[in-house]
Amino acid sequence: MEAVVASAPGKVLLTGGYLILERPNAGLVLSTNARFFAIVKPLYQPLKPDSWASGCTDVKLTSPQLARESVYKLSLKNLSLEYVSSGDLRNPFVEQAVQYCVAAARATVDKKNKDSLEKLLLHGLDITILGSNDFYSYRNQIEARGLPLTPDALAALPPFASITFNDEGSNVENCKPEVAKTGLGSSAAMTTAVVAALLHYLGVVNLPSMLKDHQHEKHTADLDLVHVIAQTAHCIAQGKVGSGFDVSSAVYGSQRYVRFSPEVISSAQVAVTGTPLEEVVPQILKGKWDHDRTKFSLPPLMTLLLGEPGTGGSSTPSMVGSVKKWQKSDPQKSLETWKKLSEANSALEMQLNALSKFAEEHWEEYKSLINSCSILKSEKWTQQVSKPSQEIIVKALLGARDAMLGIRYHMHQMGEAAGVPIEPESQTKLLDATMDMEGVLLAGVPGAGGFDAVFAVTLGDAGSHVSNSWSSFNVLALLVREDPQGVSLESADPRTREITSSISSANIG
Repeated sequence: MEAVVASAPGKVLLTGGYLILERPNAGLVLSTNARFFAIVKPLYQPLKPDSWASGCTDVKLTSPQLARESVYKLSLKNLSLEYVSSGDLRNPFVEQAVQYCVAAARATVDKKNKDSLEKLLLHGLDITILGSNDFYSYRNQIEARGLPLTPDALAALPPFASITFNDEGSNVENCKPEVAKTGLGSSAAMTTAVVAALLHYLGVVNLPSMLKDHQHEKHTADLDLVHVIAQTAHCIAQGKVGSGFDVSSAVYGSQRYVRFSPEVISSAQVAVTGTPLEEVVPQILKGKWDHDRTKFSLPPLMTLLLGEPGTGGSSTPSMVGSVKKWQKSDPQKSLETWKKLSEANSALEMQLNALSKFAEEHWEEYKSLINSCSILKSEKWTQQVSKPSQEIIVKALLGARDAMLGIRYHMHQMGEAAGVPIEPESQTKLLDATMDMEGVLLAGVPGAGGFDAVFAVTLGDAGSHVSNSWSSFNVLALLVREDPQGVSLESADPRTREITSSISSANIG
């Protein structure tokens, strides 16, 4: 029994903040090169002599970055998990993932493989989780070392560096999470990676490989199963049914997403009150998952940049709660704002899709114009036009900018009305300055907004200039980029891969 390593990406919600919570509003979500890894292997080789008799098996969860290890007993009868470590270092996301994956394995395995599944479970489950540095904030460490706030300082950190906790703890006033994060959806990426690795390990799915299978189509049924189990486990662990865009992008990669109807998970919510999981999981697998996803990624020669302003993470649930309150208290105004916001979101999507299509059909023209615009401020882009076809490109670029300004305006209005900082003043100044830089197409606050992060979409090679400019605004440009690849089977433990690559680069040097 070999170890299985799976990974799933973090996300950036480009458009659709708040609206995505309600069908049929769509959001554009980009998956990133920040990935969570889960390694699953047997805990015992060979089997312990009394393992058949005990009726339970052991599960060990290790998180090296947090220097944590938790041990559980998994009942093979009702799949309940008992935490047996000292101290309370539970991880509800992994706990739900384990229970739902084992239940899914039992629900889908055919009779002839039932015994081998049970035997595999008796070997115990040894699960290790690792998150790319990009998920966590290392600003404080960089500043403490007296290093400049640049991507180079981030790149110098060891991979899977240990994570420090905020000194302030997680009191409500300053809304800082216990661990300072960058808002890339770490819990969704982690849950998806664990679910994918477990389902592959238990023989339920056959995951696409990062190296070989760029065609996810042939793995659709397997990915759909990973998606359903990951969504359910994530919702139950969170204690609420969110929109699910973060899990969907962790499974399938960059996309245009419309949420599923929350009722599809109601049987799982009932399970929390005692219905056996083995009854619940088949219902969930057969449920009417009516989410809608369409392929979407940034047009060619465009780069996603993320910056961390260093004001600590915002608490998304409390901001969403305030917006919902406002919707109830002023239905007419809120409906009007949502309608305008939805129109601006659609306009941006339309312009980006038009640019992708143009790039496909007239690559040389597209390439030369994007490269020309990448060194100029947007007001000078029109001057680059020498023929009608180029005018179409510039119109789409400027149309995308206008749509983004509309999105920002309506998001800001909504924040003002709901009394939450969706685009606080400090972010507005930064975003305006960013939009005014050479080669910048878009700038905004991702997802629900707040102080978490800012994003920019740059043309050609303008990214490095923007990163440098950001550091003068006390913003740390992250190493995150768009990567449209969803969940993947990895060939090895990423820690060994990182060691190998650093050795080979040292040899080159």
